[in-house]
Amino acid sequence: MLRGYVLHTRPFRDSSVLVNLLVDGRGRVDCVARLGSGKSSIKSILQPFQPLIFELSGRSSLKNLIQVEAASPAIPLSGEVSFSGFYLNELLVRCVTVDHGAEALFFTYHSTLMAMAAGFCQSQLRYFELELLKEIGLMPTLTVDINQDAIEAGYYYRMLADEGFVTALGPKSNHFSGEMLLALNEHKLLPTHFQQAKHLMRLMLAPCLGDKPLKSRALFKYRPSSPLAK
Repeated sequence: MLRGYVLHTRPFRDSSVLVNLLVDGRGRVDCVARLGSGKSSIKSILQPFQPLIFELSGRSSLKNLIQVEAASPAIPLSGEVSFSGFYLNELLVRCVTVDHGAEALFFTYHSTLMAMAAGFCQSQLRYFELELLKEIGLMPTLTVDINQDAIEAGYYYRMLADEGFVTALGPKSNHFSGEMLLALNEHKLLPTHFQQAKHLMRLMLAPCLGDKPLKSRALFKYRPSSPLAK
């Protein structure tokens, strides 16, 4: 049996849905699921943040989802924390294709959900974004600059697209402190780093996300202090 999470579903035909899954050891998998009816319906468990075990069948890239069961109770995300969970799901659907593989992201995703359920901090989103960007090959190293000189905590840096970081003069809106870069790399962000880290992750995700707004960010439209607010 495989294990995974539902990232997104949409109606297909008859009583079936198209499902985007994140599967342990496989990454993103797209499949068709028959919902069934009555007591045999699986609609109630094909939900976000619900750990699943299942089998996949079919030879094409679009699989059939069969023998689906809940592996454990759903991870309890509520309120704005659930919005952050939907943000992770949307990032995965938008940035990871079935061709990427991204086998390692399952553990990162599961661990992030568990951490958010235990006590939310926006740094959890930054660490997930970082690991996602690494997995799809869009994240430069945070330990050395493009000249292979070590990133220094007391310096500022700017990002050169497709290259990496170069030293910059002083703090500006498009400059990042070496202290923040090193803390992000070590998963040790402090509240004083949050704004810079969010700006960097937005910058790095832009080529993947394009101009289409993320729907999950709209959930925070009237919550300007939220970690996903603009």
